[in-house]
This record gives sequence, C-alpha cells and structure tokens, in this order.
Amino acid sequence: MDEERIIVRSALPADVLFADEIIHEMESSAIARGSGISKRSAASIIEKIDNGKAIVAVTENGEWVGFSYIETWDNETLVSNSGLIVSPKHRNQGVASEIKSQVFALSRQKYPEAKVFSITSGLAIMKMNSRLGFEPVTYSEITHETKFWVACKSCVNYGVLQSKNRCNCLCTAMLFDPALN
Repeated sequence: MDEERIIVRSALPADVLFADEIIHEMESSAIARGSGISKRSAASIIEKIDNGKAIVAVTENGEWVGFSYIETWDNETLVSNSGLIVSPKHRNQGVASEIKSQVFALSRQKYPEAKVFSITSGLAIMKMNSRLGFEPVTYSEITHETKFWVACKSCVNYGVLQSKNRCNCLCTAMLFDPALN
C-alpha cells in the first residue's frame, strides 16, 4: 500500500476543525516527552488560522498531520514561530521540517524586516532553526512582552523561568536577524 501524500500549506478557514486535535496533541506530546510546552486554547489556534498566521499539514484525504503558527511582538519588530506539532502517526517523515520551513517563510513574507525567534527545549527544532539561519541568543534578545511569557505558565518549567526572572529557562532561545542574513 502506498503512503498517503501529505500536503503542507497555509491554513485555510476550514482548518479550524482541527483546533481541538491540535491542542490535544500538543499537550499529549509534551507529557510524553516530559518537557515543557505552553498550553494553547482551541480559540487561540482558530485565531491564528483565521488571521492567516498558521501552516497546516494534512493528508490528501483531509486528515490532520501537523501545525505551526506565527505571532508578532514588540510592534511587529519580532515574530515568533511557535506551536510546531506533528501527529505521532506521521512523525519521522520530514513533515516537521517542511512545516518549520513554511512557517519561517510565512514570517519573512508577512514581516520581512522583523527578527524571527523560537524557543524550544527540543534538539530537532534547534537543528531545524540552525539550518534556517537562527542562532542561539539570550532571552534579552527576544520579546519582553508579558503576554508572551504568561503563556509559559502552563509549562512544567515555569518555576525555573520565574526563579530566573525570565532571563533564562530550560528552553533555548534562537533568533534569525534579517539584517545579518
């Protein structure tokens, strides 16, 4: 039996039907890895889709495969690439790399002058970021907006972040600066 083709593309309004599945998999995956991840609500995922700030992967038969989104900070001078998740059934097929490449391209297309950042505790994401030109930075180089850091409250490592006055945590901050690339 041939593998079903996976399509990675900008999210469409109809993709909001995947919101519950996306947030469930984000949480399940974080628990399984024993790592931190900020929880998202279905409403926040729907908002990203509706605002043209999301990339989705689906099978040609319409099954959800993966997701990621962007958000702007500091008067659109910074863009975060966030929430990258792939369903367990479709992992290790290069889907995450393709989603990451497309969400990065979306960031650059919509906000070409903005610096793009990502925070992660996962080696695979760090490698993807490095291939795209991101470099590790201190937390002082990314947003200081409280709203960004409030989202970390649901992370198992939030106590570490707070004890370090939001200067560092177990996640690695990575930044792409268009002025240097």
